[in-house]
Amino acid sequence: MTDARLGSPRLHLRTTDSTNERARALARAGAPHGTLVTATEQTAGRGRQGRAWIAPAGGALLCSLVLRELPGLLPLAAALAVGDVAGPAARIKWPNDVLLDDRKVAGILIEGRPREGWAVLGIGINVTIAAREFPPELRDTATSLARPPGSVDAVLDELLAALERRLAAPDADTLAAYRACDALAGRAITWDGGAGTAAGIDAEGSLLVRVADGGRIALRAGEVHLGSAATRAPGAR
Repeated sequence: MTDARLGSPRLHLRTTDSTNERARALARAGAPHGTLVTATEQTAGRGRQGRAWIAPAGGALLCSLVLRELPGLLPLAAALAVGDVAGPAARIKWPNDVLLDDRKVAGILIEGRPREGWAVLGIGINVTIAAREFPPELRDTATSLARPPGSVDAVLDELLAALERRLAAPDADTLAAYRACDALAGRAITWDGGAGTAAGIDAEGSLLVRVADGGRIALRAGEVHLGSAATRAPGAR
């Protein structure tokens, strides 16, 4: 372990295509653990599954960290840190979508080359965005922290402190905390190729699912959706 703290050095950009892209370039060039890239606005922000991350300029925390110390449960620990910032009502939709009232308030994208000893942890949190500012197609599924204007830097400070704690926690503590705020446990879900009932997570952070024949499977990657295959609308996310 190093003594480097998260958030230093920091590169802030008024506008960039993607903070993850900038952080990846810095990582490849040898940037130290904890290097932070932030932006007021992104023109090509990315979420999981290749989706765009859309946020009005100044309304969201847009940041990416270079990590060279990689806990095995990084996706879960990162989601817990974001949940700490969002408050006690926050729940996590496996693996790391952070929800308030079943609406997405934050997203996490982890990219990198673990064999080369680095990863980039990208986090977007809707901080001050009002409901009317979301595109119409997102108003039923997205929300924000509803903090007052000018709160993004304060939220960044909260997030960095939470990440310091969560990334250093033992796996057992991470798993226990994650299970306590699991948004899927006991709910009907579908995924590409299957359907079942979410049954918690295992020691490796995989999603456990009870299927129709009474058996249990573990999903290690991919995306799941709430609701049974029969009730989900075509194209629903």
